[in-house]
Amino acid sequence: MLQRLRHAEIMRRVRTSGATSVRDLASQLGVSPSTIRRDLEVLDRDGTLRRVRGGALPCPDADTDRPFAEVAGADEQDKEAVAARAALLVADGDVVLLDIGTTTMRLARRLRGRRVTVVTSSLAVLDVLRSDPGVELLLLGGMVRRQYHSLVGVLTEAALRQVVADRVFLGASGIRPDGQLVDTTLAEVPLKRAMMAAAGQVVLLVDRHKFPGTGALRVCGPEEIDVVVTNDGADQATLRACAAAGAEVLLT
Repeated sequence: MLQRLRHAEIMRRVRTSGATSVRDLASQLGVSPSTIRRDLEVLDRDGTLRRVRGGALPCPDADTDRPFAEVAGADEQDKEAVAARAALLVADGDVVLLDIGTTTMRLARRLRGRRVTVVTSSLAVLDVLRSDPGVELLLLGGMVRRQYHSLVGVLTEAALRQVVADRVFLGASGIRPDGQLVDTTLAEVPLKRAMMAAAGQVVLLVDRHKFPGTGALRVCGPEEIDVVVTNDGADQATLRACAAAGAEVLLT
């Protein structure tokens, strides 16, 4: 079995069964325990699961206990400043992908009346733009994640494969000191990766409180980000790591 297929099957079994042992995985997949241990180490480094002695556990979904309205009300001025700077990157006629999150919702407000096409999986963005005749709005399908006003799942990922965007505006739970982008929500990570693959430019929107932020799930490395938009006061060492990897850093 190819490694990527084996990793996918391991994740399926871990999500279904919870705690899973190396011995059981080796038996089920027909490979040696040493191969499974190496697989689990890779998946643990990526933040896809949590490696424990003798096996693995699924990563917790930390956002399920924190409602969207609560997140939206935190650090409002910093988020608004990031959204305002990000809006300057959008030109008339652009096709833009907007990730879920409270900062991308604020960016959507600043795109009202603009001659742009917005593609999103965010129900909050839909609420902002649904009545705007100037914006062409495409909503990705999928399963509704009510707590965080988003659409997730295989239908959302399949729809993204049909999209070609000029740029994606991406949110995140945190930026690690080495520039790694991390998130807390297992269901959202593959969508972020699919959005990045569908866009010509990746723009990361993170207020200064996301340094380091939280998140056990790896989304991507700093070398995959083209632009970082954040506030003055964000951790300078982390910003230098992003810049060294090739990202343009824009401060508000």
